[in-house]
Amino acid sequence: MIRFCTLSIYLAAALLVASCGGNSAEKADSSDSDTIATDTVPVVKLPLTLPDTVYPSAEVVKFKIDRRDSTPGDVSPLVDLYADAPGVFTFRGGMYRRADFNGCVDSVPSCIEIDWEFTTAIYNRQTSVGTWGGGTGWTGQPLYVNWPDSTWKRLRDYNSVYPNAGREEIIVGSLDSHVYFIDYQTGEASRKSVNVGNPIKGTVSLDPTLNGNLYVGHGVPAQSPFGAIAIDLFSNVVSDVFDRDPRAQRSWGAYDSSPLRYGQFLFRPGENGTFYKFLVAPGKLTLHSALRYTVGGSAPGIESSMAIYANYGYIADNAGNIIAVNLNTMRPVWRYSLGDDVDASLVLEVEDDVPYIYVGCEVDRQGIGTANMVKLDARDGREVWLTRIPARRADINGKHFDGGFYGTVLPGTGDCSDRVFANCVLNNENRQNGVFVAFSRADGHILYQTPLKYYAWSSPVGYLTPDGRLTVLTADCVGNMYLIDPKDGKIIFTKPVGANFESSPVAIGNTAVVGSRGNKIYRVSLH
Repeated sequence: MIRFCTLSIYLAAALLVASCGGNSAEKADSSDSDTIATDTVPVVKLPLTLPDTVYPSAEVVKFKIDRRDSTPGDVSPLVDLYADAPGVFTFRGGMYRRADFNGCVDSVPSCIEIDWEFTTAIYNRQTSVGTWGGGTGWTGQPLYVNWPDSTWKRLRDYNSVYPNAGREEIIVGSLDSHVYFIDYQTGEASRKSVNVGNPIKGTVSLDPTLNGNLYVGHGVPAQSPFGAIAIDLFSNVVSDVFDRDPRAQRSWGAYDSSPLRYGQFLFRPGENGTFYKFLVAPGKLTLHSALRYTVGGSAPGIESSMAIYANYGYIADNAGNIIAVNLNTMRPVWRYSLGDDVDASLVLEVEDDVPYIYVGCEVDRQGIGTANMVKLDARDGREVWLTRIPARRADINGKHFDGGFYGTVLPGTGDCSDRVFANCVLNNENRQNGVFVAFSRADGHILYQTPLKYYAWSSPVGYLTPDGRLTVLTADCVGNMYLIDPKDGKIIFTKPVGANFESSPVAIGNTAVVGSRGNKIYRVSLH
């Protein structure tokens, strides 16, 4: 039996803002101090501290904790700072990565319309891995923020935003090496873009305390420095740079993972085989400690975005390791092997008061094999169910295209609460490239597989009607967008919109904003 160390159970009156305009709750004034604003909506405190133990599964993880700061390492307080954020501040919305965007429609939509498109620059500079163009890549999800009065006033006082810009802002990192800021309503630039020097592939992350920090990871090295940075949104300049880490066990120093703020720390996995813990101040990060680990003598990189529950953080790497880490001590707790590269992010769902993880792997090292989708007990790593889908890696003209799961799981809600959804790349012999798959939450059996016109790396998002009917929006890698009825998997509507949609959309009311590889960012509406 698993033992839990119960701190206390906090009963907070949660104000659920579910308007179609997104969460517009106001925050307290953001001063120069790094404070957590809680003046309007009570922060929901997590009820448990999970045990600081090492399960037998973690004994294969050989690790070193590189402690760089004497500040106590316990996360405090254990509260979900994203639950009260006025918008979508990180990949898939928050610590659980469950894409709980509050997308909503008046009735089941039957079409998609383009509201506006924003054009990025094009990055033609040669890197060691080619040129990267413009627009957005994988995962490349835009952020949405509806700035509260006090923060908006400060941005205006600092002349950070253009005079005619509205307070609803889209923030997105681009393959052309810029971070762009777009007026959600008009599609026009809301402030000057910030050049970070190297292409950005992952999703940027906005600090939910509204201290002005925007966290950005470089995706491809074209120049130095190359690593992880912070932008001060009040001055619109790069305020902190964490360059290549000479102590890292891998030389590839990209940061596609979207980091998370928790307590006084920022947690950031790296593709250099290291999991970092930074102390946060406005405009500044200080390295507190780093977990450096190997499994079977290998130090895999981490491209997946982590999830957090209580004091456990969950990471997944290129070798298929899923590892729970005690965020207070940075010690591994348990480990599960999914069998191949895991780039999709871990999704955490609490069901009957028990936290579970859903995640799928690619077909990369296998060549020809299976894309594995798993449900794990997040407390100890116990496998609840494992479902395998035959798939393969396609090798074409010297390049390889992995099969399996690039996109992150979408938990079903409303009338589809008994299932989870994901896009899967097949690359099979029948030239069927990709499918939209529905899995039973209870036992993992496949309810249906809906063929798409092409494979999809993008993650699906959901929209609810007032009576709880769910519709799913997803996009593929040749620019098609789909509306899908998730009850039976039937495609309601398909529309060719842009070039390759590797990036994942953010849902805002009855709209979505998503970037493409064709140097375009789109806002679309569901009707």
